[in-house]
Amino acid sequence: MAGSSSSKIKAVILDYGEVLCYPPTAGEMKRMASLFGVEAGPFRKLWDRDRLRYDRGDLAPQAYWESVAEQAGIHLTTEQVEQLRGWDVEMWAHDNPVMVQWLKQIRSSGTKTALLSNMPHEMIAHVRQTFTWLDQFDHLTFSADVRLIKPDAAIYEHSLSGVGVSASEALFVDDKEHNVQGARAVGMQAIPFQSVEQLSKDLARLGFSVLPSLP
Repeated sequence: MAGSSSSKIKAVILDYGEVLCYPPTAGEMKRMASLFGVEAGPFRKLWDRDRLRYDRGDLAPQAYWESVAEQAGIHLTTEQVEQLRGWDVEMWAHDNPVMVQWLKQIRSSGTKTALLSNMPHEMIAHVRQTFTWLDQFDHLTFSADVRLIKPDAAIYEHSLSGVGVSASEALFVDDKEHNVQGARAVGMQAIPFQSVEQLSKDLARLGFSVLPSLP
């Protein structure tokens, strides 16, 4: 965690996946993996391989899922691709009410808020259509919209510009260590998210007064 004083924090920038939403359940991942004839663990590696290209908008949904299928050594029907597209959105759509409430508390405190997420177009559309709490953000940066992905420095700069603060005035929260390191590399304060309890402790150490309510 960078050492700037918390009194300088003018904006909190949050990741979406596994921060504002819960991770996919074991059952959801197993359901998807079974269609490819593999176990959930190995399937997640196949799912991850081209995911950043998908999140950046380099691959259309059909091309992404055909790439996953090719790695698994199978062929997908049109119907199976449609099913996978639906399941993929569904398993990332379980928002975490504790974190959403914390977002609202931050906004109410007068601190600016921004969302910075690696996310493909289909998930962006679902999030925009489903979650009314998006209006709690002063700015939204979605990777497929800007054709950039974390941890590229340019995507952090896009978010900072959108929320109108310098890097040293922003606090970033993300579940992936390499994304946290990317934020720190551009001068942001950053906390890796593992749980609400851990986040609350790290915020308190930083001296940030708006803490999430522990479940």
